[in-house]
Amino acid sequence: MRVEFGVLGPVTAWDEAGEPVALRGPRHRAVLARLIIARRRVVPVSVLVEDLWPDPPAGAVATVRSFVAALRRALEPGRAPRTPARLLVTEGPGYALRAGRDDVDAWRFEQTLASVGTLPPRRAAEELDAALALWRGPAYAEFAEEPWARAERARLAELRLGTVERRAEALLALGRGTEAVSELDAHVTEHPWREDAWRLLALALYRDGRQGDALAVLRRARALLVEQLGVDPGPRLLRLEADVLAQAEHLEAGPDRDAQTAQAAQSAQTAQTAQTAQTAQSAQPVQAEQVWARAATAYDRTVAPGARARLESTVGLLRDLAVTGGGGLTAAREHREAAVEAAEELGDAELTARVIGAYDVPAIWTRSDDPRLAARLVDAAERTLAGLPPGTHPAVRARLLATVALESRGSGTRRADRAAREAEETARGLDDPALLAFALNGVFMQSFGRTGLAAQRDATGAELVAVSARNGLVSYEVLGHLIRLQARAGLGDFPGADTHAAAADRLAERHERPLVTVFTRWYAALRRDAVDAPSAPEAEAAYRDAAALLEDAGMPGLRHGLLPLALLCVRVRRSLPAPAGRAAEDTDWGPYAPWARPLVLLAEDRRDEAAAALRRAPDPPHDLLAEALWALTGHAAVALGDRETMRRAYRALAPAAGELAGAGSGLLTVGPVTDHLTALATALGHRP
Repeated sequence: MRVEFGVLGPVTAWDEAGEPVALRGPRHRAVLARLIIARRRVVPVSVLVEDLWPDPPAGAVATVRSFVAALRRALEPGRAPRTPARLLVTEGPGYALRAGRDDVDAWRFEQTLASVGTLPPRRAAEELDAALALWRGPAYAEFAEEPWARAERARLAELRLGTVERRAEALLALGRGTEAVSELDAHVTEHPWREDAWRLLALALYRDGRQGDALAVLRRARALLVEQLGVDPGPRLLRLEADVLAQAEHLEAGPDRDAQTAQAAQSAQTAQTAQTAQTAQSAQPVQAEQVWARAATAYDRTVAPGARARLESTVGLLRDLAVTGGGGLTAAREHREAAVEAAEELGDAELTARVIGAYDVPAIWTRSDDPRLAARLVDAAERTLAGLPPGTHPAVRARLLATVALESRGSGTRRADRAAREAEETARGLDDPALLAFALNGVFMQSFGRTGLAAQRDATGAELVAVSARNGLVSYEVLGHLIRLQARAGLGDFPGADTHAAAADRLAERHERPLVTVFTRWYAALRRDAVDAPSAPEAEAAYRDAAALLEDAGMPGLRHGLLPLALLCVRVRRSLPAPAGRAAEDTDWGPYAPWARPLVLLAEDRRDEAAAALRRAPDPPHDLLAEALWALTGHAAVALGDRETMRRAYRALAPAAGELAGAGSGLLTVGPVTDHLTALATALGHRP
């Protein structure tokens, strides 16, 4: 079986049918990524151990070997027992991946770049388009912080930037300057220190009949280079500026221009014919697309490249993009960071505050999808708060504070809680509904200081629904219903939760909010588990069906480890043991491993190790799953006779008496908190 590997984005693999290969957990992927970086060369086991763990645990070598064995089973499922591996081979002191030169997307990308140098512009543009289409995100995306991936990620990123510029050159040679302008404008915004990108953008603008805009771009490039880097523009930029001023003849488009014009005319005629043939049913989408295209063109011609208004407009687009689906959410996160960095580079605190604060995308889950980005955004918001000049409008400050509260989700810090409360107070004083909705989202994210606060969150959700419905804030109205769904489920009020699930679904369908279904379908699995009391296999099947929606939802903070945790809760509620043996080894518990591991070890009758794992487990984080994780902790403590942990679990869970442990997440449950408190009290020898 041929296997193809993808590293231009998250690390993945596909079989001959194009279906994803199950690569198990993050360290399995790390081993695979490290071997791909080695380019068919052997990587010693000792190097893999050092790369995987800053402080390798006992038995690390054996663990690496188990990872390799699991990868071999996944990559060569048809290999007969005791026959040598063909793809992931053992050689000398380590392992090598003998993938073919066409079997890794990064290698194909490089081969394409090497081959386009002698191609005519039209063919080169096509090949470069295909090469750029291989990219699904940053190279080795999930290993951005790993030292062993850093050099390769930087090298591939540089190649990609150069490819964008080579493609722009091909478009210019074909007379397609207008197309090149929009792409190069975004390119220089994200990468303002690339002189060749500025040169190509200015040339594209000039060939599009926009001499003034071309000169403005060149002068902006000069200002950035001189003011930010302390260097003068290079000779190619200086030469181009002189040629633009002189309207030099050689700046005109290349010899393919006439052919390209004819091709464009033919394409336009074909498009016109197709449009005429559209039925009345499809006329509205076509018209909407035309309106979008005309407005975008007008904006591009009217607002000068480099204008600060472009940054603020970009954030507005990203805010809308984030609610369109998983791909849009992922892209919005990526470009949001670039927009904030670009704003900070300009040194204008008020502009930076507007760019940060304009991204008021509602958030329902209490674990960040990108902790690194969240920390950077909090730092940027705090720096900007400190740098705001006197007289700045209070709403600007309040939006920064709401951002701090939202991006500090799950931290449980006093600073984040104060930021949420101050933003809320300011919004109420200004009578600004949109700002109040944003601030209330921050209040919700900081409402996990202890367990048992479902009723408080229900009140926050109710106000969000009311404020949003009165003022047409659809996204926040959906958020309010989802918060109330969680809270009512946590309080055991499933008819009430049903009402809010249905309201969220109606709004989502009417206003094209596809990600809402992820939460309402998971809630349906929780409801079936909690209310219908099905058998364990039936409950597990419902959760597995819901988990399928997470594959492309763009929410790794929600997805990672959630299904295994839900399945563990199903088993604990039914007094069944946790997964053990191969099933446990193959499970990626994600961030929930510290609280699952004691139960897994108990299921394998490894009591001493289970007791040690329970002692090492930290207190659960302050988030939507706190009650569930404390219930699992208490369950393990009772089984192991760990009285100190029993007392801690009892104290933590006591405020939540009357709630369903975990159901406040709207996703899973470990049953009534009172049942866990009774078991803990009995084991401790006192009344519950």
